[in-house]
Amino acid sequence: MCKINKFIVFIFIGLLFVMCNQKDKKDVNKESILNGSATFLVDETLTPIIEDQVAVFESNYDAKIKLDSKSESEIVNSLFNEKSVVAILTRNLTNDENKIFEQKKITPKITKFATDAISFISNKRNNDTLIELKTIVEFMQGKPNSKIKGLVFDNPNSSTVRYMNELAGISKIPEKGVYSFKTNEEVIKFVSQNDGMIGIVGVNWLMQPKPSMNEFVDKINILSVKGLTSNDYFAPTQNNIAESKYPLARDLYIIDAQGYSGLGMGFASFVAGDIGQRIVLKSGLLPVRIPGRRMNIRKEIINDKK
Repeated sequence: MCKINKFIVFIFIGLLFVMCNQKDKKDVNKESILNGSATFLVDETLTPIIEDQVAVFESNYDAKIKLDSKSESEIVNSLFNEKSVVAILTRNLTNDENKIFEQKKITPKITKFATDAISFISNKRNNDTLIELKTIVEFMQGKPNSKIKGLVFDNPNSSTVRYMNELAGISKIPEKGVYSFKTNEEVIKFVSQNDGMIGIVGVNWLMQPKPSMNEFVDKINILSVKGLTSNDYFAPTQNNIAESKYPLARDLYIIDAQGYSGLGMGFASFVAGDIGQRIVLKSGLLPVRIPGRRMNIRKEIINDKK
């Protein structure tokens, strides 16, 4: 009898151990605002800056974020067709898109975190580093220009194509003289090897090129642009974006449609916070809030050298 009781107690302790172990595993895998794992959709034009943000976020918290770089159209489709989505876009949601979320009884959390720019690039063998936005718009409207052999976009469904189409007042890019690849990297490589072509890319790819892209970035010019209502040319610099001088600036947003307090919320707070905004500032883009500087004021100068 005593042996049976001991056997029952042993089994009971074993079951408790297994249950506790399973609970621990469940707790480890459970996603919260600062730990767990998740996949975020990111506009391909913004991949470099978001990669930097994720690297620092993961180094500070027990979190694993996988980035899935896609075109803007693909991301927007995923927002409505998939559950628990976090997306980083170069625009806010439209009224019609918000209505779709309302029908699903979801209220996305939207965080503006930076301003970047669309930039025009040309081969360095072209001495002219200035271009009028009017010239680009007219070329997209089908009006030829002797200075431009062609325009090169990253992807026919990208945010840059959508932005320029709206600016030119057209529904799709022309079939003649306008080309598209799949990524910003391919555009930069093509323009660096072909005279007379104008590439249209996210400025983040030029400010933070991957090591493998340095040789191609060194062979291109970032063009200064004259806006439709401006008399001067401005480069897509941080200062010109901040002063609203550069005509092709656009705001960046994190759209958290997870519907619960997950990594989307934690990551958005991080990027909009002090560390995240410093990363944006260092990248060459314009943060929403300029991080403050700490200054130590001394009443006297101490000479450590003897």
